[in-house]
Amino acid sequence: MKKRIATTALVIGALALPIAGFAQTATPPAKAPDQATGTKETVKDAVKDSMITAKIKAEFMKDPAVSALAIKVDTDDKGVVQLSGTAKSQAEADKAVQIAKATQGVTNVKNDIKIAP
Repeated sequence: MKKRIATTALVIGALALPIAGFAQTATPPAKAPDQATGTKETVKDAVKDSMITAKIKAEFMKDPAVSALAIKVDTDDKGVVQLSGTAKSQAEADKAVQIAKATQGVTNVKNDIKIAP
């Protein structure tokens, strides 16, 4: 139980780092170009995306059928979630997609999870 709490705290802390990075920037809340995609994103949008990702990861941690460490979650500025990584079975991958789709703020889920042999 202590290991699960520690892991949950670690995941949430890691997901909160981008929020701290955005808060430290000297740019005003106006839109600044995103270097990776060339799109513009506000701090508010970035926090929203990080919160969706954190909610999904937290739900993965609660569910014993889903490996929160093996499945990666990325959320874009439109609420589209991309799942990747590996699952032990198709049932685990399906459960991860189900959890992501049920999360508030998610508009679509792209499933790129591979099933481990």
